[in-house]
Amino acid sequence: QVQLVESGGGLVQPGGSLTLSCEGSGFNLRYYAAAWFRQAPGKEREGISCISNTDGSSYYADSVKGRFTISRDNAKITVYLQMNSLKPEDTAVYYCAAGTYNSVVAGLGSWGQGTQVTVSS
Repeated sequence: QVQLVESGGGLVQPGGSLTLSCEGSGFNLRYYAAAWFRQAPGKEREGISCISNTDGSSYYADSVKGRFTISRDNAKITVYLQMNSLKPEDTAVYYCAAGTYNSVVAGLGSWGQGTQVTVSS
């Protein structure tokens, strides 16, 4: 059974940092592109970052560029999202997705259950 599990969310003060992890099971994540999305209450889902499984190239939405970094470990079975300089507007449920590059960019592929990130003082 294909499954993605996110972890690392929580409550952090503005300006703080968090690292989210996404681990795949039932398939080898190293062979797939991965992406992070988020959805805040009352807002549409936003694609924030994506990483290729071939050359490691990455993409960032303007809203997180320069603050967030997507990466994957050497075995490529876990994908990370390092989030720095967090702002209250980063508060959302963060989801990991995996699949072919085009499918994750389109918001398709396999999805995790999400992890809550709350930025508040």
